[in-house]
Amino acid sequence: MPLRDFSWAAIIPLMVTDKDSRDLLRSIDTARLALHDDFRPEAVEKQRRRAAMTARERVAYLCDPGSFTEIGGLVRDEGLSRPAPADGVITGTGRIDGRWAVIVSQDFTVYGGSSGKLGSAKIRRAGLQALKQGLPLVMLLDGGGHRIQDGQDSRHFAHAGDHFHNLARMSGWVPMVAAMLGAGFAGPTNYAGMADFVVMVRGQSTMGLAGPALVKAGTGEDATTEALGGAAMQVDRYGLADLGVESEQAALDAVRRFLSYLPSNARQDLPRVTCDDPADRRDDVLLDLVPANTRKAYDVRRVIATIADNDSVFEIKPTYAGNLVTSFARLAGRPVGFVANQPMRLGGMLDSPACEKGAHFIALCDAFGVPLIHLVDVPGFSIGSPAERTMLGRRSAKLIHELGHATVPRITVVLRKGYGLGYYAMSGGRSFDADACLGWPTAEICAMSIEGSVDVAFRRDYQDAPDPMARRQELIDGMRANVTSQRAAEGFGVDDIIDPRDTRRILIDVLDRVPARRDNAMPPKYRSIVPI
Repeated sequence: MPLRDFSWAAIIPLMVTDKDSRDLLRSIDTARLALHDDFRPEAVEKQRRRAAMTARERVAYLCDPGSFTEIGGLVRDEGLSRPAPADGVITGTGRIDGRWAVIVSQDFTVYGGSSGKLGSAKIRRAGLQALKQGLPLVMLLDGGGHRIQDGQDSRHFAHAGDHFHNLARMSGWVPMVAAMLGAGFAGPTNYAGMADFVVMVRGQSTMGLAGPALVKAGTGEDATTEALGGAAMQVDRYGLADLGVESEQAALDAVRRFLSYLPSNARQDLPRVTCDDPADRRDDVLLDLVPANTRKAYDVRRVIATIADNDSVFEIKPTYAGNLVTSFARLAGRPVGFVANQPMRLGGMLDSPACEKGAHFIALCDAFGVPLIHLVDVPGFSIGSPAERTMLGRRSAKLIHELGHATVPRITVVLRKGYGLGYYAMSGGRSFDADACLGWPTAEICAMSIEGSVDVAFRRDYQDAPDPMARRQELIDGMRANVTSQRAAEGFGVDDIIDPRDTRRILIDVLDRVPARRDNAMPPKYRSIVPI
């Protein structure tokens, strides 16, 4: 039986509603506008009492004007007792200094920024976009963890998403940044713990696995928010976060600056900038910055600032483990990472916090192709029972482990002390096949401190002498004559002894000629095991 011949002219009118596309768009735009700050004055005022900016203002401040495109802004959970605009999290893509990034911004005015079913789906979707498109993931965190109204249900929680799995897969592929801009206990801290860079606002933001109420309920401990997870604890004392700043604007500026040193993903080239600072600039101040007397301290940050492009230094963890300085900077517009002993703190000695700080920074630089420059003035590793209680044997191995796996260019400059295993752990000599190993005239390379070695090996010798202290000094002077920079060059433990004023030019020359990656062939294994 033949099919009946329908007339489309008769069918189409039946499919048309009373509203045309313009009416529908106006309706959608009205719903979208209702989510914005201008239409939520009470929520905005409440946020103003606890923080400087709203979730949407933070996104607008961070992204280039007009570049942010929101994803999932119209989601609505009808199972909640009160409205939850965007389900408490703004997600989307925007440009930061001209480069695309994926943004997640928690909205504390909606159920305390907690993650509901749809909000969690949005966060997962944002993570997948960063993973698949090779874009940085920026998390502006201000909220709680899982929304209790949703999470206390086995049927729902049994289907917990794979966002943490995706964060683990993103590690080393795209830069991940967390700005802690307010409440940050539970979920936000776990997100931040996976990030490459974490910044906190002093006096405003928190980090930790549980806040005061849950801690009290679970353990009986009374603790303030600041004592559990304020910046003084998590930035300065424990190093869980990398930087503490005084305002939200400063935090977002730090996010922007951090990203400026890194490519959008590990397969892209480093972002180079135009530089008007001459590559062959020589500064006489370098002749006097490092005293030949190993007992005199100096600020190695001045050395870094003098060598690097003008105003290009960005220090990571400046208030944590101050005996080791880790800084991004630029040389002739190229991003580099400086790892330097700081004689002003513990004489530049390596302890557990310094080793972990250095290891993480080396891994970060290596993941994204940032060349490493070691400025060495190390008296060795910390010793004694306090050091052993920190498991320094493992922590020091972690630093060495990361150096052994790094494939980026490496340049070592021995400024002064290069003692023992600490010298190896700072990529000294031939220990990790640096692309160049150079010494300043003040370099002093040996197995351990000269005074200490005399006291260990020659104590009886000088104690039996008619004038013990004179004999001890004689032994020290004789030994010091054998550990000079010239002796190191004669034995080919370093490539050359250079004029400190030529350091900038030589570093730039080396980086111009070496490949961006070295062949770091490994046995046929699946992975290495990080000492932790």
